[in-house]
Amino acid sequence: MPRPPRWSLIEAEAATASIDLHREVGLPVGVPVIGFDVDPGDDPERWAIVAGRLRSLPVVTLATAGDHADACHDDLDTLVTAVDARPQAATVAALLLRDLPDDPLRAFHLESLAYATLQSGPEHRAWLEQQGRRARHDAAPRVRLDEGDPLTITLTRGRLHNLLDRRGRDELADAFRTIALLDPTVDVRWAAEGPSFCAGGDPAEFGTVDDAPTAHLVRAAASPAPALAAVRHRLEVHVHGACVGAGIELAAQAARVIADPATRFRLPELTMGLIPGVGGTWSISRRIGTDRLLRWLLLDLDVDAETALEWGLIETIDPGQ
Repeated sequence: MPRPPRWSLIEAEAATASIDLHREVGLPVGVPVIGFDVDPGDDPERWAIVAGRLRSLPVVTLATAGDHADACHDDLDTLVTAVDARPQAATVAALLLRDLPDDPLRAFHLESLAYATLQSGPEHRAWLEQQGRRARHDAAPRVRLDEGDPLTITLTRGRLHNLLDRRGRDELADAFRTIALLDPTVDVRWAAEGPSFCAGGDPAEFGTVDDAPTAHLVRAAASPAPALAAVRHRLEVHVHGACVGAGIELAAQAARVIADPATRFRLPELTMGLIPGVGGTWSISRRIGTDRLLRWLLLDLDVDAETALEWGLIETIDPGQ
């Protein structure tokens, strides 16, 4: 791809005033990313006008400072490299995060549509080809629901770090649906057996649905995210070990997330040619903001518990949780 433009304020104003802007920048014309070199003396309102002109275009905007780009970082080259590596996934993530609705159910459906589109795209196919095929035959339950006060949900696939497969998603969604029908005054605790809370979606099931509409409709019917949303205001999640992908996407919906000091958080979806797919664009961005979330996705950061607390991703760190 051609070298992405790096614009000062004056250059950005001139470029975005063109009626041919859509022919000059954006992924369809081979320019998936634009950099803004923001000077401390620049007028923020003028940068806001520039950003507004680019808002509808499929291009990722990055800035050295300020809050009018999709992401801000003093080392733009690092972010540009990440966008260039997965331009479709990066662009879809940026566009989705610009206009997420406040309502979680609407946000989940928009995210699912975007995720399904990427599932059938070349970036995800390239990732699948590198993984090989595997199969698991494991009939054990994935989730246990214990009644009491609080009600307790426990992930029980500890041997496999609670990788979330189709059966696990169904059982988890059923557990949250059951809780929604019980006493609404009783608190809910969610934890997990084994060395990790949840190491993400089970890789053995990636690539099993070929067409985007079916993938979206299956996810809309079976995702635990909407069922969790109904009880999130009284849910406390205790995480430990690996908390990856779907693990933190779902946990972040809760009223409180309590982490063991050794917990590690990751969102590797962009490296797979995807975006978060179980509500993470909404649940995580409401905690840490869209700017930080996009940077996390682009850089595939391994985030420790102290950093997660600083960001607001979790409420507290507790070695005895």
